[in-house]
Amino acid sequence: MTMLVEIGLGSKNQNNITPVTHRLWPTPLMFKAIRISILLAVLIVVAGTTWLTQQRTTDWAYSLWVRVYPINADNHPETDRHIDTLTDASFDDVEQFIATEAARYGVTTSDPVRIDLGRPILEQPPALAERPNVLDAILWSLKMRWWASTVTEDQEDYQPDVRVFVRYHQPATTMVLENSVGVRKGMFGIVNAYTGRAYRGRNNVVFAHELLHTIGASDKYNPHTNQPVAPQGLGEPDREPLYPQRLAEIMGGRIALSDNRAEMPRTLKQAVIGPETAREIRLLDENSP
Repeated sequence: MTMLVEIGLGSKNQNNITPVTHRLWPTPLMFKAIRISILLAVLIVVAGTTWLTQQRTTDWAYSLWVRVYPINADNHPETDRHIDTLTDASFDDVEQFIATEAARYGVTTSDPVRIDLGRPILEQPPALAERPNVLDAILWSLKMRWWASTVTEDQEDYQPDVRVFVRYHQPATTMVLENSVGVRKGMFGIVNAYTGRAYRGRNNVVFAHELLHTIGASDKYNPHTNQPVAPQGLGEPDREPLYPQRLAEIMGGRIALSDNRAEMPRTLKQAVIGPETAREIRLLDENSP
């Protein structure tokens, strides 16, 4: 792209000088400004659409429809065999957990969340930079939304409210919650999980945590220590003595055994949705105590 700018050095009638036309090439800074302007325009449109979707999906008058797409993350044959054993029922515990907690806050919808299983996805999602800046995160989010829509378009007989991609690995010694991500603005989640029945309970804890991120819940643990933040990150904030806790607040992620020690719940039976999370996902009115 070139820009033509006429700079008049005089008039031919007055000074017998012909205007000179200079070609000014856009600078890298100008290209960057144009790129950012386009990106911001796209984000404004996406944000408006997402906001409307979020308001609809958290009024709890109807079921929130979630579709799960399994991915073999380590290309191991045993991982494929595990994925072949999955059914809709593999995620019943997540449905039941949210239904129980929603009822506790007065929601009368019989099935507030409905989860079904899609077919396996044969490619990996876009990778996020190890130390992303704000622009990296924005670009990754846009890439993920595009990727999520293109890799699932041939199997969506309906439009799910939330897509969750579960990346299965062969078992390891630890389950790292922070390796998973739930993105509210795109209403998608990426869950890193382990194969095998022994890990199903913990997988579902991570799944529920990231699912609630997609509809507005925030983390309630210290990202440096993984320790739940008191009181909002505790499952029993009024317990006396306060520690050890017996339950995890789902967005706190762990059961606080003391003020500096915590363990991950084995199943969702050891977790609850606390009042602050309930307000964030509109199970409770914002002004409710």
